[in-house]
Amino acid sequence: MSSYFDVQLFLSVFVTLLVIMNPPGAVPIFLGLTASVTHRQRVVAARRASLVALGVIAAFAVFGQQILTYLHISLPALQGAGGLLLLLVALQLLVGQESGVNADAGVNVALVPLGTPILAGPGAIVATMLAVRAANGVAGFLAVAVGLVIALLIVWLFLRFAGQVHRVLRDSGTMLVTRIAGLLLSDREQRARFCHHRKLVCQRE
Repeated sequence: MSSYFDVQLFLSVFVTLLVIMNPPGAVPIFLGLTASVTHRQRVVAARRASLVALGVIAAFAVFGQQILTYLHISLPALQGAGGLLLLLVALQLLVGQESGVNADAGVNVALVPLGTPILAGPGAIVATMLAVRAANGVAGFLAVAVGLVIALLIVWLFLRFAGQVHRVLRDSGTMLVTRIAGLLLSDREQRARFCHHRKLVCQRE
């Protein structure tokens, strides 16, 4: 069985991506960014965001190194750019300006910032690229692909049923968890920048 499917690599990819994308943590952000759209539009946005994240991560998994080399972009630069985008989203959530992001009926927000960089962020992209490098033959590549698809399927389920969460929390509760999500998102971005800075310092030393 292991010659056809690398179970260990699958579990590693699946767990890593699930932890990085953090579906429960994405729900309040999703609710905040789609607060002014209808339930039907929110369902469409959840599907599009998941598909966009799948497409972006898969593209970088296959052609990531070539893309970065062609554009003369390093992995640290990619992580820095994604971190700045996450910080902007966090500030919008904190100050209550997220409604301006989804002026086009939740379509734009499904692409940016929800599809990328919140779901398909630098962490998920780099983790998948490293998993592809570690893959050995067809069994390894298949394990990476299945792990990615199942992880994003779980993300889609969380976003798909975010409307039920909204009904329970109502507008005031949604606003509260949105502000908290913005605070946590900004804190996560600052920690990532701090850890990356420490890594660079250690490498120089």
